[in-house]
Amino acid sequence: MTIAISVRLDDEAQRALAQLEASGLSRSEAIRTALVKSAQQVRRREALRQEMAELEADEGDRQEMLEVAEFMELLRAEG
Repeated sequence: MTIAISVRLDDEAQRALAQLEASGLSRSEAIRTALVKSAQQVRRREALRQEMAELEADEGDRQEMLEVAEFMELLRAEG
């Protein structure tokens, strides 16, 4: 299914669209590609945020990080 949309572009978005069109993409291809890539980035960031939250909530992992940090500090002090 396809839908048509209308957007108002500011100067920065117009320059970005012109750059994408100059690479050989049609206007529609450039906009579709940009939307899909942007959504992928949002999903990746959200997945990373979720993973970080899970790690922060893992008491065993937090303890292990502290132990590694203490060990690294000992090595630095000896060097």
